[in-house]
This record gives sequence, structure tokens and C-alpha cells, in this order.
Amino acid sequence: MAVVIDVDDPADPRVADFRDLNSADRRPDLPGGKGLVIAEGVVVVQRMLASRFAPFALFGVGRRHEALAGDLAGVDVPYYRASAQVMAAVVGFHLNRGVLAAARRPAELSVDEVLAGARTVAVLEGVNDHENIGSIFRNAAGLGADAILFGDRCADPLYRRAVRVSMGHVLRVPFAHLPSWPDGLHGLRAKGFRIIALTPDGAAANLAAAMTEDRVALLLGAEGPGLTADALRAADLRARIPMAPGTDSLNVATAAAMAFYERVRTS
Repeated sequence: MAVVIDVDDPADPRVADFRDLNSADRRPDLPGGKGLVIAEGVVVVQRMLASRFAPFALFGVGRRHEALAGDLAGVDVPYYRASAQVMAAVVGFHLNRGVLAAARRPAELSVDEVLAGARTVAVLEGVNDHENIGSIFRNAAGLGADAILFGDRCADPLYRRAVRVSMGHVLRVPFAHLPSWPDGLHGLRAKGFRIIALTPDGAAANLAAAMTEDRVALLLGAEGPGLTADALRAADLRARIPMAPGTDSLNVATAAAMAFYERVRTS
């Protein structure tokens, strides 16, 4: 069972790993700094506890410890218990969700590990908004996509906001970074994936009709610019989501959700 340690002083060094979460240059989840993974809220902490991202400490108010009691049975980590006021002074803002967990980043999975047994994967290029990244992971978990691969210029999926928006599914859905872009897509093709680039181009195939292969990689680009010309050339097929007149595109996370749904519906 997690050992409860009461913290009354915001300057207590034992909660330093939870300090300044809103600081652009000092936050503990910066990959170039401490590189920690921060889970926020009961549900996200529960998913961290059930993942390969093993927390080494928790920090929260008393009632959140009570809510997590069953999950913490047999978990040998400290739970630093504090008032909401002390928590706010440490993290830099009032934390409505009342509990945090911190884990160190494990070694990233390889592309081969992520693709083993996968039938449906999303491949992202230039998706640099953390909330979109989190939403794509949540959609992938809910609609049965097997993995996420990162190409060029994407945001960090383990940033606290991405983890929170994903409802902790960033910690569940396997992901990896392709070693080169867009050349890394050739490795997917060699493994039997049909690479489908999503685009609003009216000449592209209807997305529902494109989901015919056993293994599919859905290529998604940033909002606004979309996929680069190099990425589009590297795809096997270009597909579009039919849109109502006067609208040409969707939010990238919404487009991913529709693509995942069509994959489930047509499989």
C-alpha cells in the first residue's frame, strides 16, 4: 500500500518533481529536463498505475487518496498528502482534479514492437498541438486503432496536457517515432500496410471505400497546411471524408476519429 506522507510546506523538497507545472522552462515533463510523465486526475492516475509508466510518487489531497485506495493496494510508492492550497502553491495553479502521479520515461518502444500484430495505425506529420495529440490517442483507444506513429514535427505525446486530454490513453496505446521521414513509411509498406493519406482534395477516393486491406496506416497532417507534398507522394492512396458544401476539412483529431470509425465499420 502506498505510504501516506503529509506535506504542509510548499517548499518541501520531497514534492519538487511536481513543482512549476505551468512553467515553460522549468516544468518537470520537459524531455530535455527531468523528462517526467505527469498523470493528472483519478482516472488518468489509475491508467498510469496499470501501464508500463510506473509512478514513483503521488501528490494529492486526502479524498483523492481515498478514491485511489483500491488501486494503490500493493503499490510501494509514497503518496504526499497536502491541502488544496499547498498543492496550488507547489504546482503553480489550483488543481481541480486533486491528484498527480509522476513517472520516469521508460525506453521508447521500437517501430517493430508497435507494429507487431497491429492492423490499424495512425501516422502523424506536423501535428504540433498537444490537445490534438491527446484527443487522437483517446479516439484511437475508443475506436480500436492499434498504435500511433510519429513522423516529422509533432508535439510531445507525454506532455502533461496531452496525457490529460487523452484521459491517460497515451499511456495505453503504443506509439513510436519513425526513424526517418517520409522514408520511414517504406518500412510500413514492407510490412503489408496500405498507406492512406487523408486529404480534402476533391479528387481523392472516398475514405470508406479505401479501407479494404488487412493492414492500414492512416496518414494525418497538421490543421491548416495538411500533409506535405513529400508525405502525399509516399502514400499508396489519397482519401477524403465527404464534406457538406462550404466546408473543406475537420479538426485533425475529429478526422482521425472518423477514419478509425470507418475502419471498424468496414472491417
